[in-house]
Parts: sequence; structure tokens; C-alpha cells
Amino acid sequence: MVRQILPISALLLGSALLLFAGGMNGLILPVRGAAEGFSALSLGLLGTGWALGYVLGCWYTPRLVAKVGHIRSFGAMAALAAVAILASALLVSPSAWIPLRGVSGFCFAGAAMIVESWLSERADARSRGKIFGVYTMVNLAASTAGQMALTLGDTTGFAFFALGAIFYCLALIPTAISSTTSPKPLVTVSLDLRALWRNSPVAVFGVFMVGISNSAFGTLAAVYATNVGLVLTTIALFTSLPILAGAASQIPIGILSDRMDRRKVLVGIAGVAALTDLAFVLLASTDPMVNLVLASLFGAMIYAMYPVIIAHANDHAAEGTFIQTSGGLLMIFGFGAILGPLLAGLSMATVGDRGLFLTSVAAHVLLILFALLRMRIRQAVPEAEKSDFVFVPPAKASTPETVALAVRDGVEDDAEDLAARMPETADTAPEAPAEPEAPDTPDPGPKP
Repeated sequence: MVRQILPISALLLGSALLLFAGGMNGLILPVRGAAEGFSALSLGLLGTGWALGYVLGCWYTPRLVAKVGHIRSFGAMAALAAVAILASALLVSPSAWIPLRGVSGFCFAGAAMIVESWLSERADARSRGKIFGVYTMVNLAASTAGQMALTLGDTTGFAFFALGAIFYCLALIPTAISSTTSPKPLVTVSLDLRALWRNSPVAVFGVFMVGISNSAFGTLAAVYATNVGLVLTTIALFTSLPILAGAASQIPIGILSDRMDRRKVLVGIAGVAALTDLAFVLLASTDPMVNLVLASLFGAMIYAMYPVIIAHANDHAAEGTFIQTSGGLLMIFGFGAILGPLLAGLSMATVGDRGLFLTSVAAHVLLILFALLRMRIRQAVPEAEKSDFVFVPPAKASTPETVALAVRDGVEDDAEDLAARMPETADTAPEAPAEPEAPDTPDPGPKP
């Protein structure tokens, strides 16, 4: 294990520094914004700006890397991210922070894709799973540490903005001095909504709803916690524990979804998430422990939905289209993530703090109803024909390169072939997946 990890230690360190800065950047803005009296709508638009920038970064970075190379592109992304957080400290207003947050999202997506492409290049079929697991754990730990670091000082000053910029710049060093050979061109995936819908309507609709819910919570959770009177340490836990719980819950939920209809699993976890939404709305508790327990349960559900949806879509996808399917759904998630903070911000501005979870419960109920409808139309994929469940980090931190790094064994060749074709196919849509294996026709009778 050590022999496999040591050659990529510089890349893992660069990723950790990047995620540490990103975790600090993502929490300092809503906390400081709430202290400055920014409206809930303005703070929600920070998440909309981030998601829009992130989607654009996933789309444009492969083209930039093709022109100037990996190291120069990564340097530009990290430097621009540092500029954005420093400018946020100098220009304390929503009109400046929203576009600057979009710049941060763009840079973060680009830098993450470049690091992940290096890691993917160094991983073979035998080590890919271990490398991806270590990479995910490093990122989760670094992001959580960045958020918790805010408890060590005063968030009303300049210090944490400067520290965030410092760590963005430090992330430059490991990749700049690494002797690792630059990898092949980055993976890029063009959207083919018709093909994705034919493949799995539940996946397309579900990932859009999950994008709305997850991004609303990810952006405005700190604002909600601040408004209900939690102290800074508890606010940091309130935002970080759900992500860690979501990572841990993927193991049992993934095993369960491999053994039964994944749509039933999706309905189940969406139902628990909806009940947790209602608990937040009805209890409106100011007790720190109650809020942390509810937030952890909520995160365990919402951050496990995305990988279940990806696995369900790939159960129906044609062989060799893992990256196109998963990458396309990731972009649809991004569109939901653009809309979610905006809707939640409007809701909070209208009905108060509970508006955050009213937005989320609406998304979860719509997902449940649509999945139940589709279960009456299409039969489940036989267990023997299912693809393997793949652990996926929270989609806000995922890129098309994350998908390529996550694939294993037989799918690895497809990832390499796709990457090799990028220079010729960067501006063209990938071949649409074949028709789904399961026919989209009514069942002959009611399901048991």
C-alpha cells in the first residue's frame, strides 16, 4: 500500500491543501455574510454563483489544458482562486461576493480535474480502488479541517481570507515540483439529455432534485445554524458532520442497493431525508445537540443519494458508457445546484429559516413521487445484470475526472480510450448510449 501511495504523495498533498482552502473559503463567506447582515437571498446566490462557476470549470478546463498544459493550468486556477478570496475580504458586499464565488467554483473545478487526471494516470486496475479511496479520505479530512479551522480565531477580520489564499498558493507547490509525467488529455463529457432520459428517467429527474437539495443545504446550512443561535464551533460541526456521515453511509446503503431495486433504496433514503426536513421545520430547535444529530442523519441520507442514482443509471446504460452517463448526470446535478441555493434563499427570505428545509422537503417529495411512478412503468434490473456500486464523494466536489478515477477494472480501458480521443472530439457530443436494456413499457401486473 505504501509503495502505491508514495509516488502520488505530492498530488495528494496538493489536493489536501486545495480542499483545506476550499473548506475554509466555503464557510467563511456565509458566516461573515450573516454577520454583515446580508439577506438570505444574497447568501443563497453565493451557492448559485459557485455552482455556475463549477459547471463552467468542468466544461472549459479540458480545453485550457489542451492549450497550455497541466502545470500552467493548475497554477492559473490556484492563483485565481487566491485572488478571489482576497478580493472577497476587500469588497465586502453581495454584488462582489457572488461573481467572486463563481470564480472560486470555476477555479476549484479546474484544479481538482487536473489533480485527478494525474492520479488516474498513475492508477492501474489493481491499485485504482485503493488510490481513489485514499484520495477521497484525504479530501474529506482536509475539507473538514478547513471548516473547523474557523473556530480558532475571529471570523470578522481579514485573517481567514488571507489564510485561505495562502493555502491556495501552497497547493501550487507539490504539483509544480512533482516529477510525475503529465497525463493524457482530460476527460470531457458533452450532455446528451435525450440519451440520458432514455437510459433512465429516474436518474435524470432524481439527480436534478438532489442537486437542488444538496446545494441548498451546503450553501445555507451555516446561515441557518447562525440564525438559530449556534456558536461558531457548533456551526462548523453542523456543516462538516453531514458530509462525513454521508461518506460513511454509502457503504451500507451501497451494499443494500446491490441486493434490491435501487429505486426502492432511493425512495427509502429520500423518505428519511424528508422526515428529517420536517423535523427541522416543526421542532425549530435551538439545542446544539438536537441540531447536530438531525444534521448528521440528514447528511447520511442526502449525500448517499447521488451514488445510488449513478449506480441505477449505469445498470441501464450500454456497456462502455460509464463515463458518458456518470459525467452527464454530474452536469445535470450542477444545473440543480445552480437553482437550489436561489430557491432556498428566496424561501428563507419569505418564511424565515425553515424555508431552507421546506425547499429541501419539496425536492425530496417530488423525487419520491416520480420514482414510485417509474417503478410502476419499468421493472427492476435483475440482480445478475447490475453494475457494481461505486463510492462517490459528495457531488459538489466531483468532476468528470472523479468519475474516471472512480472506475475500475473493465471500465478503465473505456476511460483511457475516451481520454485519448479528446483532442479530436472535444467539441462534439459523445456517441449516445444504446437503448436501455429494460423496456419502458407497463408491467403486466402490479408489483409485489
